[in-house]
This record gives sequence, structure tokens and C-alpha cells, in this order.
Amino acid sequence: MPNFLTWSFEWLRRLFRREPAPGRWIEGSTFALSGLVGLHPFIVPRRAFRLYVPRGYRRRVQAPLLVLLHGCNQSAVDFAQGTRIAAWADAGGALVLMPQQAERANPYGCWNWFDGRTIAGSGEAAIVARMIEKIAGRWRADRRRVVVCGMSAGAALAAILGVRYPDLVRGVATHSGVACGATASPYTALTVMKRGPETDVAALATRARGARDLRVPLLVVHGALDDVVAPRHAQALARQYLALNGIEVPAGIDSALPPAFVDTHDAARPPHVTRMREWHRNGAPVVRLVEVESLGHAWSGGDPSLAGNEPNGPDATAMVGAWLEGLAR
Repeated sequence: MPNFLTWSFEWLRRLFRREPAPGRWIEGSTFALSGLVGLHPFIVPRRAFRLYVPRGYRRRVQAPLLVLLHGCNQSAVDFAQGTRIAAWADAGGALVLMPQQAERANPYGCWNWFDGRTIAGSGEAAIVARMIEKIAGRWRADRRRVVVCGMSAGAALAAILGVRYPDLVRGVATHSGVACGATASPYTALTVMKRGPETDVAALATRARGARDLRVPLLVVHGALDDVVAPRHAQALARQYLALNGIEVPAGIDSALPPAFVDTHDAARPPHVTRMREWHRNGAPVVRLVEVESLGHAWSGGDPSLAGNEPNGPDATAMVGAWLEGLAR
């Protein structure tokens, strides 16, 4: 009898045991009525996306949502592999939304961050915002932990989303990016990338903030040897988001940053020495600026089998993940 009971218990345990469902990619697309791009007014305002549902995902548990925007000459598939984002999502139980630029909307696969409508919050910013709303609602994402992250042109679009959709986007992370409205015209975009902003991006953020009490934290990662997007843009992004979060910043295109609450150096991974500065408001971090020496225009710590990744730098994916985890605290 004891052997029979043991056998019966083991049989029932195997019968009702459920292995966690494996992670999977889901494909779709989203349309936004206000998503017409000024530079390409005849392109249908619809963009495709890939959504990663992590291993063991359960709808009854609200998961964080990370939105990853690829760079130029890159696809969502490439960016996912380069950042190793599926493994990160499985470990942390996060949903990952990866919009894909349409081939006809930009010949280089770049997001049109320099388009006037997009800078103002329409255009491709509106398409991605609609995409976030759709996925967050359908998959019960934790609204307190919605972070938009991007590389290069994707980072520039992420910065726009944080400024223009602060009630939807609860945090932003940029790698080698440009501030919202850094260029006054699409025709000066390349010059701006090389030289730095031609507008006062902090003043733009102050106007966008208005009388609202906003908190949209920003993580900035930038390489000191970036010859595609000038390192000056990292500090411009920091100034913009300090202003957006209600911290006074001196006026001017190249105004100095206020003293940081934290200012440290990490020389543990030469030659990729990092300087990390952090600014707080009411005891909580609002801007973290990580400058990586000897890093060019590449995702730090990425998969070296793909172009646009630097495997020996500090792990940018881990930095973004830590930034996301801290939002709900």
C-alpha cells in the first residue's frame, strides 16, 4: 500500500506539473492617425513590431515593459540579438516591444527623429506611443515600469517620447543618442550629429513641462570616442531631462550641468573606464549620465558577431535593466 500511494502521488504530481512556457516572439503592426511624417507624407502611418513574451509569463502578474528602438542600418532582429535582450527578459520577466522602421520611411532604416512633426509628438513618435498603449493594455504591463530605450536614431526617438509622452513613458534610456529638438531643421541633422545641438534643448523641455510636476528619469550611455554622434549630445540630453524633471538648468545651448549628487569613476574595465554622474530630486535619481572612455558608436557590451556592438565595454543592457527596476521603488 505505501508503494501504491507513493506511485499515485508521483503520477498526480507529474500530471499536474506545468513547466514554464518558453519565451516567444510575436509579430504585429500599429497604425496612428497622427503618425504621418512631414518628410514622407504619403507613407502610411503604420509600423511593424516584434513583441517578446518572456519565459514563464503569466497575465495575472503585471510585468515591466521595455521598448527597444533600433538604430540606422539595423533591424529589430539585429538589435535584439546584439543586446541579448531575450535572455535578459527571461531572467527578469519583462515584456520587450521592438518597433521596426518601414523601409520606405527612411532609406537607411533610421527613425526620423529630425522630422518636425515627430519632434512635436506626432509622426513616428505618435506611432510608437500608440504601439506602447496597445501592448501595455493587451498584455497588462506595469504602467509604472514602462521604459523606452534606443540606440543612435532610436535613442533620439526615445528622448522625444519621454518629453512628449510623460504620462505614458515612465523612464527613458539612450545609448549614443540626441536630445529632443536638437536640430532646427531636417537639413541640418547630419551637422548636428557631428557638432552638437543647435537649439536650447533644456528650454524646450521647460516649455514641455509647463506647470506639471513630472518625473521621467533618464539614463544616458555615450562613448567618448563616438565619431557618429558627438559626445556633447550626452550632456545635452542630461540638461534636457534635468529641466523636464524640474531641476533648474542655466540657459544656453552649451550651458554647464549643475553639480551632480553622485560623481564616480570606474576603472575596473580598461580601456573602457566609465564616469558616472547622477542627479536627484526629492531623494530619487532623475538623470544618470554614464560616459565610457575608448567607446565609439557601438552598443556597449553587445554581441560582437553583429556590427554596431562593442563586446568589451560595460554591459549597457544590464545598466538599462537596473534603471528599469528602480522606477517602481
